[in-house]
Amino acid sequence: MKWDWSAVSGFMPHLWDGLLVTVQILALGSLISFVLGLVWALLMRAPSRWVTWPVGVVTEFVRNTPLLVQLFFLFYVLPEWGVTFSALTTGVFAIGLHYSTYTMQVYRAGIEAVPVGQWEAATALNLPLHRTWSAVILPQAVRRVVPALGNYVISMLKDTPMVMAITVLEMLGQARLYSQEHFQFTEPLTVIGVVFIVISYLASLALRALERRLAH
Repeated sequence: MKWDWSAVSGFMPHLWDGLLVTVQILALGSLISFVLGLVWALLMRAPSRWVTWPVGVVTEFVRNTPLLVQLFFLFYVLPEWGVTFSALTTGVFAIGLHYSTYTMQVYRAGIEAVPVGQWEAATALNLPLHRTWSAVILPQAVRRVVPALGNYVISMLKDTPMVMAITVLEMLGQARLYSQEHFQFTEPLTVIGVVFIVISYLASLALRALERRLAH
């Protein structure tokens, strides 16, 4: 077996197309998971069981079923009920929804780690509930959970190839398509492996820098 640099150069335009899709999935999926995870966490603190029980059932179901099954369900089953989205939109939403059930637990731990004295101080100052959350509790909670949230971003990056199962051509999808057309598998798959490592490493450096900034 010989390494063929011409296969690498021939694959590069396809790599950039796949990389753009991968970054879109990662960015939008992370945004959905962070926002929706916070919503789940806040709803789980509601005083009514009519709120906490359905939220708990939904999040447990999503967390305990495989992401691949969820992708297939959203892309192939929902259209039978008249609900249709593009493959990319479905992939972004599925990843964001799936990981929101994990970020929910991260937010929950961060909120519970805020000292009781902070709640008492907000009550003593007669702050409205929304001010207590937005100005006192959430800033401290989020600062504590940034490292854990960052780990899930990297996990999401490594799960983006799953959307290939619903016809989205991200990096692995492009590599697979190119390999089948040109019967050269080693070079495209090696290249995307290196790209995944580089992106993960750069994301880790960015998260460490953010941790240090929030620590001051």
